[in-house]
Amino acid sequence: IKGLPEGFNHPKIGSNYSAQTVEKTWRALQDFKEGNAIFTFPNTPVKCAGAPQKIMYLSDAYLRKTGKRSKANIMFNTSLGVIFAVKKYADALLEVVKDRNLTVNYKRNLIEVRADKQEAVFENLDKPGVTEVHQYEMLHVTPPMGPPPVLINSPVSDEGGWVDVDKETLQHKKYPNVFGIGDCTNLPTSKTAAAVAAQSGVLDNTISLVMKNELPVKKYDGYTSCPLVTGYNKVILAEFDYNAQPLETFPIDQSKERATMYHMKADMMPLLYWNALLKGYWGGPAPVRKLMHLGLK
Repeated sequence: IKGLPEGFNHPKIGSNYSAQTVEKTWRALQDFKEGNAIFTFPNTPVKCAGAPQKIMYLSDAYLRKTGKRSKANIMFNTSLGVIFAVKKYADALLEVVKDRNLTVNYKRNLIEVRADKQEAVFENLDKPGVTEVHQYEMLHVTPPMGPPPVLINSPVSDEGGWVDVDKETLQHKKYPNVFGIGDCTNLPTSKTAAAVAAQSGVLDNTISLVMKNELPVKKYDGYTSCPLVTGYNKVILAEFDYNAQPLETFPIDQSKERATMYHMKADMMPLLYWNALLKGYWGGPAPVRKLMHLGLK
């Protein structure tokens, strides 16, 4: 993005995606007085597609709490054509957007920041070459993302630089002794910890069979989860598969904002992450059932 990262030396601009810039987001929010608060979504694959808008909802909640919301025009400028890929959750999020008077501009990609003037330049992806400039009082930047440099032009990667694996078996399409899970792969699903957990369960079974010269039988269905934080104590728990169809864990409508889902994310998920996922014990999509199985409830 032209003007970055040097633009972060100026006030009013931050990004939660770097240890060097995350505190600047908080400072810009605390110092907010009046004007546009702009939140961006880049024209690349990203880690958890819901994350760029979570900070918008939390900022809205903070501005309401501090009595500044009436002076703020909150904008979500996204390169996508929808607010979320799964219609059930997109419909719910659009209700949140409407209820909280947020503005969503689709097919807008941040290409330049003029931090000295507090201006953000966006390209209209429906009209290549056409740009628009927005003045901002606060700007949160979600950076363009891509594969690790070591994978670019690697023999195990596709043209985009992602490890080229079968989407069901996670086995490399060319090298049968190579497997891949997580953010480095070209699997057509969101890049989240929940996806990694589900993939690892499949991979454990698959590698065991391949080492015995047997054919893999367990298939990954694209399961991923994105807990969409919509306020200080509210979460919409999105869970879905390759076909963008809900694949929910709980016997409730997970498209509703719920405090219970917030506490699961805030209180239970860190426990699951540190004690199960990183130690190789979490290998499936249902976190609560796995927690109970592990005796971590």
